[in-house]
Amino acid sequence: MSENKDSKPYDLEERTYVFAKEVRMFVKQLVKNIANIEDGKQVIRSSGSVGANYIEANEALSKKDFTMRIKICRKEAKESAYWLRLIVETNDGKYRKMGLGLFNEATELKKIFSSIIEKSK
Repeated sequence: MSENKDSKPYDLEERTYVFAKEVRMFVKQLVKNIANIEDGKQVIRSSGSVGANYIEANEALSKKDFTMRIKICRKEAKESAYWLRLIVETNDGKYRKMGLGLFNEATELKKIFSSIIEKSK
């Protein structure tokens, strides 16, 4: 890829993949306690589901199926933002920058999927 470190991929499939990968790298760094383990499992599931459902949407059999998959993407992005916020606010400040960056990405993805839903009506 030829984009710089701070740019976001234009390919939404790649962008959702990078998001899920970065969430996993973030969770690996957290202190292993019961809260982080459980919250980590949740955010790993929801972040991966964003991209998986986007791939499914691109293979949709109908417009209705496409819209439903994109709505699931939006829901999973919102859920990811929730878990990331919870993790950031219940851990040491050293996790704040990366956690907030991922929270912001989840929020941006949610907005992108909302826009796709509006345009597909």
